[in-house]
Amino acid sequence: MRYAFSTLGLPGAPLDRSAALAAAHGYDGLELRAHPEEPLHPDSPSADRAKGLRTLTAAGVAALGVAGYARVASPGADEPVLAELQALVRLAGDLEAPYVRVFPGGADQSRALADAHAVRRLAAAAPFAERHGVRILLETHDSHRTGAAAARVLDRVAHSGAGALWDVLHTWLGGESPAESRGALYRHLGYVQVKDVASAQDLTPLGLGAGVLPLAETVAAVPPDGWLCWEYEKRWYPGAAELSGQLGRGREYLAHLAAKAKAKAVTCTGTGTVAQAE
Repeated sequence: MRYAFSTLGLPGAPLDRSAALAAAHGYDGLELRAHPEEPLHPDSPSADRAKGLRTLTAAGVAALGVAGYARVASPGADEPVLAELQALVRLAGDLEAPYVRVFPGGADQSRALADAHAVRRLAAAAPFAERHGVRILLETHDSHRTGAAAARVLDRVAHSGAGALWDVLHTWLGGESPAESRGALYRHLGYVQVKDVASAQDLTPLGLGAGVLPLAETVAAVPPDGWLCWEYEKRWYPGAAELSGQLGRGREYLAHLAAKAKAKAVTCTGTGTVAQAE
């Protein structure tokens, strides 16, 4: 298993600080929030992008993905959305990041119309992304918060340049079990965002394992060579504890869950039983 965290948890932090924290606590990568508040975003000049890549390389940390804010199922014209997707893909390519995160954003429309927007735009952008060595990932979020909803779109796109980002909070809020999410997304999965909260009514971020989300079952459903990315939403909850003091414990907790899942899979295989997610 490979581990990353999102810079959403370190709002506005210089990239060298985020990279140093990742390296110090055993994280293999960073998910980079692509917003003007952050060091790198789609309008960043080429010199800043090159410097960012050098910073990551020097720290021995990969850019897992560029977390953009394009909304592929939103109402309106296609051209602005496609332009935003292309800008995010170029940024990811410059940072040697394999993934770009996008949102659905299809609320206040019929399901059929929101799906049609997302399918059309992802199908148009996916070949461009593939040419740049990047995959656009539709996050399980807002109008398409379950794995089933995201897969409904991605099955129609049917292109390797488009895939899914499984956000465990939103599939859980959508009433979907980790096994159901995996079943829907396994053909499309890029990576998984993990987090923890106290309840469906209180989404203030907590340390991993301190809340109610089904993290053990989720980790067990991730391929052994897959990525787990801790998205700690400090930017939206400024009163939450600082992420920097929790990174070590969070990494250890994820590794513990991954080891348990691996041991169970080996035991089940040895006894001739088909391994199931816990």
